[in-house]
Amino acid sequence: MKKLLLTGFEPFLDYPVNPTMEIVEQLDGSIMNGYEIIGKVLTVDFSKSGENLLNEINLAKPDAVISLGLAGGRYKVTPERIAINCNDGNSDNTGNQPKNEVIFEDGQDGIFSTLPIEDMVKKLEESGLPTEISNSAGTYLCNNVMYHGLYHFKKSNQFVPCGFIHIPASHELALKHKKIPSWSHADLMKAVEICISCL
Repeated sequence: MKKLLLTGFEPFLDYPVNPTMEIVEQLDGSIMNGYEIIGKVLTVDFSKSGENLLNEINLAKPDAVISLGLAGGRYKVTPERIAINCNDGNSDNTGNQPKNEVIFEDGQDGIFSTLPIEDMVKKLEESGLPTEISNSAGTYLCNNVMYHGLYHFKKSNQFVPCGFIHIPASHELALKHKKIPSWSHADLMKAVEICISCL
């Protein structure tokens, strides 16, 4: 059976709950669209998160990789179009705050997602879920992890569908944070399952 590596993140910054962590843990070990799902939670650490992803790729040898991230403030599910070769932004969970730092010295400025993002958006819309393709994954850990995965497969000349999807906050997180839009956990799960069905 084919394998899908599905990753999320631990809580970070002023978000005491991360819905991607709950989704990944819930789907770990399940079978969906002909894929066995291997769910892993990554650290929010510029020096480790990308390497964590690559270690999981080397261990699992997956046939596809989808990484999930929380975009607190977005109200749509947004598959990312491109990752850029830059670390910048707020401090990570260790206090590290890189500024305009190159991720890989020999890497391209940007690498496009190899996930079927147009199909994902089409199916999400058909299911009545707000969505659009995002043209910026930012420069924080989500972009870092997306770039690591795409760089790895490009450098090793492997075609493995790989990319990143940002999701809104869950109601649980919004109740704690109080200043961000949110979706129900059931709808977030449904959105991720729809995206997996497009592989």
